Order: sequence, then C-alpha cells, then structure tokens
Amino acid sequence: MNIFSRRNPTVNEDAVMRALSTVQEPELGGDLVSRKMIKDVKIDGGRVSIVVDLTTPACPLKDQIENEVRAAVMQVNGVQEVAVEFTATVRQRPGLFDKASVPGVAHVLAVASGKGGVGKSTVATNLAVALMQEGARVGLLDADVYGPSAPIMLGLKNQQPMVQNNKMVPLEAHGIKTISVGFMVPENQPLIFRGPIISSMLRQFLYEVDWGELDYLVVDLPPGTGDIQLTLSQAIPLSGSVIVTTPQDVAMADVTRGIEMFKKLNVPILGLIENMSYFCCPNCGERSEIFSHGSAARASEKFGVPFLGEIPLSLAIREGGDTGNPAVTSNQPEAYASAFRDVARNLAGRISVEAFAQV
Repeated sequence: MNIFSRRNPTVNEDAVMRALSTVQEPELGGDLVSRKMIKDVKIDGGRVSIVVDLTTPACPLKDQIENEVRAAVMQVNGVQEVAVEFTATVRQRPGLFDKASVPGVAHVLAVASGKGGVGKSTVATNLAVALMQEGARVGLLDADVYGPSAPIMLGLKNQQPMVQNNKMVPLEAHGIKTISVGFMVPENQPLIFRGPIISSMLRQFLYEVDWGELDYLVVDLPPGTGDIQLTLSQAIPLSGSVIVTTPQDVAMADVTRGIEMFKKLNVPILGLIENMSYFCCPNCGERSEIFSHGSAARASEKFGVPFLGEIPLSLAIREGGDTGNPAVTSNQPEAYASAFRDVARNLAGRISVEAFAQV
C-alpha cells in the first residue's frame, strides 16, 4: 500500500520527499528517507502531516529532528503548515557468538563502577525509570548480589516474585519490571556466593524470568573489576556498558580499570556518568564542588569514550532511594529529575548508534 496520499495537487508529494531527504539523522548519519524513518506522509491542502519513526523513544535529538523536518518541508511550494509525529522502533540486539539473546529483550546494558560508594545503583534505578518515562519498555536486573538495593529503591521490600509456567514473574514498580536476589533472601541474611554460583544465578535471572517484550534491560552490576565482574560481563549478551564515577582522583583511577576491563571483553562502552558532580545549597543556591568536578568529562576525552552527563549531589536523591521513590519521579527541583532524563536520553542515543554500527 502506498503510504503517501495526494489530496491537493498544489503540493507535490515527490517534492515533500525530496525535502525530507535533505534532513540528516544527527547521530546515525544518512538522511531520514534512505534510512526508512519516514513512516507516513499525508497531504491535506496546504497541510502536510509526517510520521517519523525514531530508533528509540528516548531520542535525545528529537526536537532537532522535528525542527529540521518542519523547516525543510515548509520550503516546498504550496505548504502552509507541517505537523510532525513520532513513533519509535528499537532495533533488536543480536546475540554474540555463544551468548544467546534474552528472549523479547532488544538491549541488555550494564551499569558498572570501578569502586563502591559512587551511587551506581541509584543511577541505574533512576536511568531505568527515566527511560520508561520517555516511552520505552524497561526492566531492571539487580545483579549486585552482595548489596542488592532494588527492593528498597523501588519500594518493593518484603515482596517475592511469583512463578508461572516454570518462569519467575518480575515484580513491577514505577512502570518498570525488576528482579533482584534481594527478593529471594531475608534482608538481614549475608549473601555468600562464589563466582560460578553467581553466574548461574544471573543466567536464571536472564533466561528463566518472564521479562516479556523490553526495549532495555538495565543490569546493575556489582562494583569493582574482579572475577565476578568478568564472569558476569562474559555471561551476558551486552549491548554496552555504562561506568558511573564520582569526580575524586581515587574514583577516576578505578574508572581506568573499568574501561580497560570492558575493552578486553569487547563490550562497547556507551559512556561515563559523573555522579555527585556538585552540590547546590537548598537555602542560598551556592554551588560547591565537594568532590571536585569535571573529571569524568576529561576522562571521556582522554579515553575516547562518550560523556553522558553529570548528576548533582542532593538530599532529595538520597531520600528518594531510601523511600522507594526514585528521584526521577519527583517534581522537586532539588531532585534533579531533568538531569537523570538528559543522561537517559544520551544513553539511548548511544545504544542506537552502536546497534546500527553493527548492521
């Protein structure tokens, strides 16, 4: 069926398509027409309606694409108004060699840190919810087996997943699905596991959980770069990794180790995130760079990996994690929900770039 309909002979549909072919996809390169991102064009008199199919609902450059589409089509003779709508199709991440893709999951991405105490789980949780808020279908796999935090951060303490048709059914909160070892053991019980047991447990969480259809499965890895991290990274068909750090020199030294680990494992590094980047006094508004500032941006330039953004230090972010209400769900300015959303959009963009680069 021809998706283009002519209702007004004064507006030429071929001219509309030629105009759209001048609009470049700003991250992937190539024009929207050749990339088959124009899904529908309707002409009604001088009004042209266009549907653009993005590579992710969390596209960080959606506004730019809309503005350029509108500007290009307005140059067509007879066009008086341009309406732009968006859909999104997240390209499936293929399996890697002996690593089978997780059924129904387009992308599995790891959130890692070179050391503990940098707020990795807080960032992972908020990124997962932020991607959902942008329209993506998202799951969170809490693989931090020694310090599982998803039950607390998502407000799911003392709950357990059900089993249906021989598969675990993930719990849901704030619009995302989640599984954590914290759901399986009492809160005060120490988790003492060896590497092979952890690897087996993770495979169960990947392949024996009914995740349904997901665009992104965010995996919160344990901190560090030891045997456990290597085992987990090798076991998961990762689309890429994100490294969370804080600005201090001691944290940045561990970032270097994390980058080298993922490079040796041939896992794409989607980018660095600087958490606790600065603090703004809620009373006077004065900014303090308690742990220094900008180290992650400089490291990204040094190692040639993307810088996804920075998250401030905030009491509201901490309180949100403790109460099961992630900061990104808050409308308090001091919760910095917009900062998490900006980082999530940048991350989604990088995933699309990596996915198309492998085609």
